[in-house]
Amino acid sequence: MFYADYHTHSLCSFDGSAPLADMAQAALAAGMSELCLTDHCDLLNTQGEADLSFRWAPVEEQLALARPLFEGKLTIRMGIELGAPWEFPAFAQELISHSHLDFVLGSVHNLSLADGGTDFYYVNYKSDADCYYVLDRYFTCMERLAAMDCCDVLAHIIYPLRYMNRRDGQHASLDRYEERLRSIFSTMVSKGKGIEVNTCRGETVEDWRWTLSLYRDCGGELLTLGSDAHTPQDVGKGIPQAAELVREMGFPAVARYVGRKAELVGW
Repeated sequence: MFYADYHTHSLCSFDGSAPLADMAQAALAAGMSELCLTDHCDLLNTQGEADLSFRWAPVEEQLALARPLFEGKLTIRMGIELGAPWEFPAFAQELISHSHLDFVLGSVHNLSLADGGTDFYYVNYKSDADCYYVLDRYFTCMERLAAMDCCDVLAHIIYPLRYMNRRDGQHASLDRYEERLRSIFSTMVSKGKGIEVNTCRGETVEDWRWTLSLYRDCGGELLTLGSDAHTPQDVGKGIPQAAELVREMGFPAVARYVGRKAELVGW
């Protein structure tokens, strides 16, 4: 079975601390065939302020150190998790023009600048009203992201539910956003783009069933699997279970990316 973790963070992310070599060793131990490094490039920081400080040099250094150690044992891809590119589209396009880039995850971690830029992690979800206020704006940002040509895959579509339901004990649902999601998925499918099944370090595999069913109904085929690991012990968590879920739901393959081009790997 082909297992690949396409959402991981090294010490090049503000919330990561491990060298890529340590993440790669953990991927090998977890039975992964490929590891894609997708360090954060959030154009809005956790305080909701513009941040255009990302540079490729530290990522390139980590790749240069790690790849020779795992040659013939583990494929390591060069990716990025690009957050809020609609706020600074020219900067985003320049950033992803890197000639050795394999993969771009497009993410929504914050409210838009117009809505204050707050990172969803820092919202206190005290009621349904709080949840749906954020979700309304979350999907507006995702619509803007899907309309751009700056990412290969939409990351963790169910992302805010981590904090609303799992952390703060609310019961928010994406059901009321079905038509907006259908539109987003149709846009991505028409562009030959995909979505990610993000296991949140193995915690949210089953939570994806409804979203995956909707994506499949919209003609979606391209899926990547990602643990969202920020430490070596979380690399690969939930990837085998996510692979089993998508296979069970009728997806014939998962995608890997080489030079921003998808390659389907069947079961």
